[in-house]
Amino acid sequence: MRVLHYLELRDRLQRSGIGTAVRHQRKALADSSLRLSTSPWCGGDPVTAVYKRAVGDSAFEAYDLAHCHLLAPGTIAVAEHARRNDLPLVLHAHVTREDFAGSFRGSTAVGPALERYLRWLYSRADLLLCPSEYTKSVLASYPVDAPIRTITNGVDVDALAGHEALRERYRRRFDLDGTVVYAVGNVFDRKGVETFCQLARRSDYEFVWFGPYDDGPHASPTVRRLTATPPENVTFTGWIEDIRGAYGAGDIYCLPTRVENQGIAVLEAMACGAAVVLRRLPVFEEFYTHGEDCLLCETLPEFEAAIERLAATPELRRRLGERAAETARSHGLDRVRRELETAYAEARKRSADEHTTD
Repeated sequence: MRVLHYLELRDRLQRSGIGTAVRHQRKALADSSLRLSTSPWCGGDPVTAVYKRAVGDSAFEAYDLAHCHLLAPGTIAVAEHARRNDLPLVLHAHVTREDFAGSFRGSTAVGPALERYLRWLYSRADLLLCPSEYTKSVLASYPVDAPIRTITNGVDVDALAGHEALRERYRRRFDLDGTVVYAVGNVFDRKGVETFCQLARRSDYEFVWFGPYDDGPHASPTVRRLTATPPENVTFTGWIEDIRGAYGAGDIYCLPTRVENQGIAVLEAMACGAAVVLRRLPVFEEFYTHGEDCLLCETLPEFEAAIERLAATPELRRRLGERAAETARSHGLDRVRRELETAYAEARKRSADEHTTD
């Protein structure tokens, strides 16, 4: 089967969770019998495709099922083409109104309009995929008029191998010493960067956020303020070339995020055997167990106490880290492949049944 696995604006999304999830899927499907293409356009780009259409040729490459990952015009064009040609359409809900809020300046204000747009676009799918039951419930509340299936974003365990060997190099690079509390990923307001810095002010440990941040006019005021003048014991590294260095350098992974659809960086930290401290959210309770493979907190004092407890108890860090690694392995790329193959079969059946009924 020919699967169009399409991520519009791919180059701009390389550092995002969307880009990482798509890379996981493509690597996972490399071991399947499916034939993947990544561009729908004849000639490789929309401009050439428009020219071909103008001279009577097809603008679209042939495919048997389309799986699209973004909300931009190219995805809408593919969705229309799939529907006109009775081809199964799978859309992936990487974005919700709730997780978009607090990402950039003005992202919360556009929430009502974004929700209406998402409801319209996602409802066009034969099957809508999302990474958690929490996200599924959010989409159902809009409501989205399409069947919804959950599929893990997965974690590429093999790509993280060797992170331990980078520990000293990255600690020297960022002048880190002692117990290091850290987070990984894009620095957004909704990720809890304010809480992260508040915890640092109440602590003698070093806090490091490994990941890019915006300081232009589209960045949130909170991110601009904190990255420009962080507490003395907080480092914002910006983009780093080898993410394994972040997981090697840190000791306690702490993410006080307010909203997540799953959290790929959390799975990566767990895969590296980190002791993980998270905000008690439904999406984390869905996948993880407090006291078994993580510590879940609600208030600032609870976060502070969890960090102090882990810093003072190496054996607890080791035990939580070992069980966290087991949890992460259960979200490996082999599971991603199986869940995608099942989803594609379901989408083809639903599409065929709908067209037979019509």
